Amino acid sequence: MMTFAARCGLSDYGREAAIEELLRSVRARKLERVRIGWCDTHGVMRGKTLMPDALHDALDNGVGMVGTMLLKDTSDRTAWPVFDAAVKAQLPGFEFAGNLMLLPDPASFHTLPWAPETGAMLAQAWFADARPVPFDTRGVLQRALQALGEAGYAMRCGLEVEFHIYRITDPRLDPMNAAWPHEPPAVQMLHPGYHLLSEEWGDQAEEALRIVQATAQGLRLPLRSLEIELGPSQFEAVFDVMDALAAADAMVLFRNGVRQALRRAGYHASFVCRPPFPNIMSSGWHLHHSVIDRATGRNAFTREEPASGTTVLDAQHTLSAVGAQWLAGLLEHAPALAALCSPTVNAYGRFRPNALAPQAVLWGRDNRGAMLRVVGGAGDGATRIENRLGEPSANPYLTMAAHIHAGLDGLRRGLQPPTATEAPYAEQGQALPKSLAEALAALVGNAALRGGLGDNVVDWFARLKASEVSRHEAATDKTEWDRREYFGRL
Repeated sequence: MMTFAARCGLSDYGREAAIEELLRSVRARKLERVRIGWCDTHGVMRGKTLMPDALHDALDNGVGMVGTMLLKDTSDRTAWPVFDAAVKAQLPGFEFAGNLMLLPDPASFHTLPWAPETGAMLAQAWFADARPVPFDTRGVLQRALQALGEAGYAMRCGLEVEFHIYRITDPRLDPMNAAWPHEPPAVQMLHPGYHLLSEEWGDQAEEALRIVQATAQGLRLPLRSLEIELGPSQFEAVFDVMDALAAADAMVLFRNGVRQALRRAGYHASFVCRPPFPNIMSSGWHLHHSVIDRATGRNAFTREEPASGTTVLDAQHTLSAVGAQWLAGLLEHAPALAALCSPTVNAYGRFRPNALAPQAVLWGRDNRGAMLRVVGGAGDGATRIENRLGEPSANPYLTMAAHIHAGLDGLRRGLQPPTATEAPYAEQGQALPKSLAEALAALVGNAALRGGLGDNVVDWFARLKASEVSRHEAATDKTEWDRREYFGRL
């Protein structure tokens, strides 16, 4: 009898060999459980824990998951009335909270460094009739990478992730005070901040940073450095360059692992952009990326020498024609990109003057105040574009997919960027959206991203986020809403 994986077109010799190796590894290591993890719309890992005896069947036939998991906003409220008959026409396959199927990827198997005798795999969502679920965000990125490949390119990414770590003083788990969303823990800082890259602050936080290091390296993620950021109890993790899908997976695995490993030791890690305290510094996610010519394996953003007649303020002084057009595509679609790079109400407090965060749709040559920072130069194989628009809780699959479709639009249309900014907080460039609602309106109206991501994906994402926006607008105490919605959960 044909397995579900075969019906989905995933059963081949390579996958079968990977399954056999995985099962041997589980037996040899005497693992007691294997977690099947799936990244939701909001970048949070969800999943189920299987016993070893159930693993082979799960790899062949999938694991059932309630379909409303793809219809929930950041509070876990379902944003569609799934028991209304009209939903069948709007979202076929999601009516009546029926099952979807998670198919684990055996190539993603790993053990968890913080959880003894525990393995884990990433999975993707399929309908029961073996159709891929269009809203599975890992699949959204895979489709974008396929489009990029058809154009002759691949994408490479490096991650710089800012986040906060606090020591928990009260977990606030009294069942008499349970609420939806729950009260986040009471915390205290690990360092007082405002002493960037301080060795002393780093030493004060050494225990927590050792846990972060052990977690990242135990997950085989290419961690390069851990650093003291400017804000109180704020840190940064920097990763080496990876293929785009591996980088997106790494972002999800890192956030999930760090939060769990630190929580076991009495710490609370938060990747929310702006923790709910006075005098904090916002956290950003800086996505370094380039595209690779698949025929030659060379960085397609690199040029051998500056274009004739250019200055350092011209894109083609530093970037190839491909790189300049890609840069122009990102600028063209920046307001819509904001909805996917900074997808929370919380994030829009970050875009303020002189805060090492962008305010306007500008690019700069090694300029950390600009939205897009071009790094490198003629002859430098590491030439790249750093997008400083993102927040660290964003779904990395959607963020990278949007980058690809915006960049490809720049290539197809031969767009050219303006000259670089030298005063990113003084020039009158196009302003970035002031709110998530404004960014969502830009995304919904953006033909290129609708065409690339799919109308259904854009409309689904916008409705989920509109639910978040409307609940925030209705909240009488918006600070309390922000604390419960984000700080304890992201």
